[in-house]
Amino acid sequence: MDLFVQGVSHHYGDLQALDAIDLQVKGGQILALIGPSGCGKSTLLGIMGGMLQPTEGDVVAAGVPPADSLNPFTYIFQDFALLPWRSVAGNVALALEHHRLDRAERTARIEAALVLTGLRDFAAALPRQLSGGMRQRVGIARAVAVRPAILFLDEPLSALDAQTRELLLEDLLAIWQREATTAVYVTHNLDEAVRVADRIAVLSRRPGRIKQVMPVEIPRSERGDARHAADLAALHAQLWDLIRGEAAVADRELADG
Repeated sequence: MDLFVQGVSHHYGDLQALDAIDLQVKGGQILALIGPSGCGKSTLLGIMGGMLQPTEGDVVAAGVPPADSLNPFTYIFQDFALLPWRSVAGNVALALEHHRLDRAERTARIEAALVLTGLRDFAAALPRQLSGGMRQRVGIARAVAVRPAILFLDEPLSALDAQTRELLLEDLLAIWQREATTAVYVTHNLDEAVRVADRIAVLSRRPGRIKQVMPVEIPRSERGDARHAADLAALHAQLWDLIRGEAAVADRELADG
């Protein structure tokens, strides 16, 4: 599925968060959203996924979801949002309980999601028994169990330490390589954006506007190769040049608040 953001603006009372956003998410690709703190990345993600109604503009989906998609739009958040009294398998099952599935199909979807995320051996564990990275894997498994047409990720790795973040990023990349799911990925981490995205949309400070959409031409499967290190570093530098000044201003605004 493709997703088109058309003239989207949004206000919270007198505060304007977004201004005249036009953007396309292409089917089978990953679009990263970056920008200074408070620029409206999460607000835009919520509007794109239908969780928020924009003050102005429209979001239009084009195409047909996969035949086995239960939720065309699905989210993964920074907060793992797991039910502590449910096992890993039980938390994954939660996403399926309001759909008309027979027991065999429900079991098959849970099993497939656990295998895909490396959680099969932890199906009976409770969230308190898991590390932060493993808990986020449960959140990812819960999302992929419904086989979404478009996956929305709101800083899914930001609560994790550096080593865990790197391991989970590798897992996410492997899942995307296998599933080819369309995704919108909000992050403040430029390295993550460069690693995962086919295109990177840079937002200005509030009210958020699209400053530039930059393609990442290097195939995702080759971005770990040393021969591409200089090109990826150059792209990182370009992105930082686009947001450096506004990021400093936004940081002072947050501190003053």
